[in-house]
Amino acid sequence: MGLSHLVLVAPKQFPDAEAEARASGAIDVLSRATVCTTLAEALTGTVLVAGMSARRRDLAAPFRWAREAAAELLAGIRQGRQTNDVALVFGTESAGLSNVELALCHFPVMIPANSEYSSLNLGAAVQLMCYELRLAATVPGIAPRSDADLATAEEIEGFHEHLERVAVASGFLDPTQPKRLMHRMRRLFGRVRLEHDEVSILRGLLTTVEKAKIRRKS
Repeated sequence: MGLSHLVLVAPKQFPDAEAEARASGAIDVLSRATVCTTLAEALTGTVLVAGMSARRRDLAAPFRWAREAAAELLAGIRQGRQTNDVALVFGTESAGLSNVELALCHFPVMIPANSEYSSLNLGAAVQLMCYELRLAATVPGIAPRSDADLATAEEIEGFHEHLERVAVASGFLDPTQPKRLMHRMRRLFGRVRLEHDEVSILRGLLTTVEKAKIRRKS
């Protein structure tokens, strides 16, 4: 389907003879794969991250259907004359993505399968999404072009860490009883694609709040 950049997160073993035997016609993709220890590391530099899920999650950002998600990912790549990195994240064959891992994604993606058994084999899910991305990339008009300078995954994570730090320092968030506040904040900001300048503005506001609190203490 034309995809060539594979990233593996904490594989049990790599390189692997069985993986090479199964990679018929795609040894080049496997040999160039990047290995990371964490998902956060794997997402470094990406501006848009979609995570596959077989079910809806209570506190996740609003989900996209597969075709809709493919078009949105392609739009994230094509920003005027700029080309960005986007990511499509799959979990393990047995358990999929955890809630913590899905929280690192901008939105979950679901394949419109039979609701009585919506969980597909990992290989089938990968093939379907790669097809949808190929379709969005080759058929005119499916994926719109965006001129926005989107924030990267690490900029988004830095903002959420900053927000949590200020929420705790201000007394708004009790770290001993956090409940689901930060999950809900992620869901709130996950409804929009934050741009680089917007994250800078929000973090500037948080920094001003921190400084004001320090002045009051002193």
